[in-house]
Amino acid sequence: MAVMAQIAMVMNLDKCIGCHTCSVTCKQAWTNRGGVEYVWFNNVETRPGQGYPRRYEDQDTWRGGWELNKRGRLKLKAGGRFKKLATIFSNPKMPGIKDYYEPWTYDYKNLTDAPLGDDIPVARPHSLLTGKPMKIEWSANWDDDLGGMPEHGDQDPVVAKLREQAAEQASEKVKFAFEQTFMFYLPRICEHCLNPSCVASCPSGAMYKRSEDGIVLVDQDRCRGWRMCVSGCPYKKVYFNHKTGKAEKCTLCYPRLEVGQPTVCSETCVGRLRYLGVMLYDPDKVLEAASTPDDQDLYEAQLGVFLDPEDPEVRREAERSGIPHDWIEAARRSPVHALISKYKVALPLHPEYRTMPMVWYVPPLSPVVDAISESGHDGEDADNLFGAIDTLRIPLEYLAELFTAGDTGPVRTALEKLAAMRAHMRNVNLGGPAAGSDDPAGREIEEMYRLLALAKYEERYVIPTAAVGDAQRLEESALPDECSLDFEGGPGMGGSGPVGESSGQETAVAVENFHALRERQTADASAEPGGDRTKGRVNLLNWDGNGRPDGLFPERGDEQ
Repeated sequence: MAVMAQIAMVMNLDKCIGCHTCSVTCKQAWTNRGGVEYVWFNNVETRPGQGYPRRYEDQDTWRGGWELNKRGRLKLKAGGRFKKLATIFSNPKMPGIKDYYEPWTYDYKNLTDAPLGDDIPVARPHSLLTGKPMKIEWSANWDDDLGGMPEHGDQDPVVAKLREQAAEQASEKVKFAFEQTFMFYLPRICEHCLNPSCVASCPSGAMYKRSEDGIVLVDQDRCRGWRMCVSGCPYKKVYFNHKTGKAEKCTLCYPRLEVGQPTVCSETCVGRLRYLGVMLYDPDKVLEAASTPDDQDLYEAQLGVFLDPEDPEVRREAERSGIPHDWIEAARRSPVHALISKYKVALPLHPEYRTMPMVWYVPPLSPVVDAISESGHDGEDADNLFGAIDTLRIPLEYLAELFTAGDTGPVRTALEKLAAMRAHMRNVNLGGPAAGSDDPAGREIEEMYRLLALAKYEERYVIPTAAVGDAQRLEESALPDECSLDFEGGPGMGGSGPVGESSGQETAVAVENFHALRERQTADASAEPGGDRTKGRVNLLNWDGNGRPDGLFPERGDEQ
C-alpha cells in the first residue's frame, strides 16, 4: 500500500449566501491584469443555471473528462495523441469568448468631459479585448438569482436531462414558476483532481500535479498555448491568457498554503462555508476507481481510495512514503476527512467525469424547513423533515445529477443526516438531554454539528506548512551526534577522510551543531580559571567590533 497526501476542500452549500466575496477577492489577487479580464478562478453560480462558461456541463459538446473504451479502459473524451496531433492547430472543442463573456469597461471619461447640454452624459460600454463599443449580452454571473430562468432555464444541462427523464415519466421535477421554483448557490474552483484530464491532455507536459500536496499547476515556461487543457478539463477551470499565450488556472493559493494560511476565497468567505484539510489516499487505487464501469458507483469507488489516518498501519506506511509527521497529524484532525469519509455528508461534483475531484460539497437542506412550515406543520420536527426530503423544492434528482451521477441514495442519506442533526440539536437547545457516553450516534451528531455550525478558524482550516514538516528530518541528516571529523580514518584520527564510496565509509557532513555555534557566536566572557576555556572564546567571524570582550585582547599592563 502506497500513501500520498492531498490538500482538499469541502463547501457547505447550506451556508452560502451568494455574496460573491470569494470571487471578488480571488479576482483581485490572481486575475486583476491584462489578458485574463474574462477569467474567474473562483465563481459562484446560481443553480439551476447555465454556469460559467455557458453549459460547461454539456460534455457531449465539449468532450471534457474521461470515458471508458470498449475494453473498459480509460481514455480522454477529447481523443488521444493522434487526435490531438490532428487538431493541434485548430481545436474546435473549446468554448469561445461568447461562451464565457466578452469583458468590458465603461467610457467614464465621457461623464466628466462631455460638453454642457440638455442631455445627461452616459458611460457607454467598451470591450476590453478590442476597445470598441459593444452591447452587453452575457457575463460570468448573468443568470444570478435565477435571472432569465423562465426563458433560459432549459439551457441548464442538468435541467435538460431531468426534463428528458420527466417526459418519459410524464412528470416534471424542475419548475420555473415563481411560487414553485428553487435556487441555491454553487461556488466553483479548480477541483485539483486525483486523475486530472487536463494534465493528461497537455501535449507539452506543462500541466502537472504536485506530489507533495496534490495541487495542479501550469509550468509557464513549458506551456506552448495549445489549449488542449481547456478542452480536456470537464469543469472548464483552465483558461487561456490571450496576451501571454499561456494557460492559467486556480493554484489553490499554494503560496499561502505553504505557510499554513487558507486560500484567499476561504479566508474572505462571509458564510464560513469552506473547509481545508489533508486527505491521505492510495495512489495505486486511483486508476481502478476511475475505471469503475457504472457511473453511479464512482462516488463509493472514490471513497475507497481514501485512507483512514487513525489506522496505525496507514500512518506507518505514510511515514515510509516520506509524508512528514505533521502532515499525518493534520490528516487525523482534518475537517475535510471528517465530512467526506467519517460523516459522509460531503459529495463530489460530477464524479461521472472520472477525474476524481477533490473539492466536495455538503448538499443544501435549508428550503425543506420553510416548505414544511408553510404547510402548517413543525418544520423542525425530525419525522416531518424525513418525510419531506423526497418532496423538496430542490429535487433530489437535481442534486443527484450534480453530485452522484444521478444516484439519489447518497444524497438522501446525507440530507437525512443533516435533518437528524437539526432535530437533535433543536431538542438539546430546548432543554432536552445531550448525548451521553452510551450514545455514540448522538455524540457523532453533536460533533458534526460543531464542525458544520460552530467550528472556529483553526478547526475549519487544518493546513500543515510545506517546510516545517521536513525540518527535523533535514537537521537529523545534516547534523551528526558527534564531531563530523572524528570517524575512523578521518582527519580527527590522523587520516585524510574517506576518498570514495569504495572505502565503505559514509561521507562526513561538515556542519557544526547549531546550538554550540550559537553559544560561541554570542560568548563575550572568558572562561573561569581552571575551567573549560573553549566556553569563553569569541568567534572572530561573528564579532561586531564593539567593546573589548575578555580574553580577546591582552591586558594593557602586559603590553611591551
